[in-house]
Amino acid sequence: MTTAATRSDRRVSPIFLAIVAVTAVSGWAVWTDFAGQTGFAIFLFVTAAWIVSLCLHEYAHARTALHSGDISIGAKGYLTLNPLKYTHALLSIVLPVLFVIMGGIGLPGGAVFIERGRIKGRWRHSLISAAGPLTNVLFAIVCTAPFWLHALDGVPLAFRYALAFLALLQVTAAILNFLPIPGLDGYGVIEPWLSHSVRRQVEPFAPFGLIAVFGILWIPEVNIAFFDAIDAFLRGLGVSEIETYCGQDQYRFWQAFWDEQNPVCGV
Repeated sequence: MTTAATRSDRRVSPIFLAIVAVTAVSGWAVWTDFAGQTGFAIFLFVTAAWIVSLCLHEYAHARTALHSGDISIGAKGYLTLNPLKYTHALLSIVLPVLFVIMGGIGLPGGAVFIERGRIKGRWRHSLISAAGPLTNVLFAIVCTAPFWLHALDGVPLAFRYALAFLALLQVTAAILNFLPIPGLDGYGVIEPWLSHSVRRQVEPFAPFGLIAVFGILWIPEVNIAFFDAIDAFLRGLGVSEIETYCGQDQYRFWQAFWDEQNPVCGV
């Protein structure tokens, strides 16, 4: 029987709805070039949409865990989509947004605490870990759909750039999170299939996996090779390198890369 407490545990948070509202309003501002502040509008739109995807990423982990046997998920507030309910707000929201601002890299962090002892079966454990990055895959499909469906007629150039950059973030988030590195979801997928001794040896490194990946991506050779591969993948979906570049360029409105200085991305 569903109780009032259970319904409250699953009611969508006003905070999440507010973030969705910011996404919608800023998206409209980008589309209409409201007040001529395109760069700032793109920044708000992409950042808010990115946070929405982070919330959905963690919600997917939590919802899958709930259906796999961890009935404590609801009481923790994870099903409300409220980012403030996550175990590590710094890893869940602050660091991923900083990664986007600093390097244009979509990299969600670990957030929900799942009581693994309540869950039986290795496949269920793997699916819980895979659910998050699979959400980024779906988000990337939505963002790139207008490109590979050739449905961009009438779409303002600024909105097209913003959508391309958001697609880049979702693709990088999905790929990086599926890496089998301790602390990332990819390792969580394979962890149930490893021996107890291997898991015990790897466990101390899990808190540093996210930072290690970001640090490695700052190595110029690795960064170039990685983004060349991402650009090639996005080209296959109809998103050109210039569109993602201009999306990131306009996103960083504070760097003043405007029409006169960067005419390629003029909007």
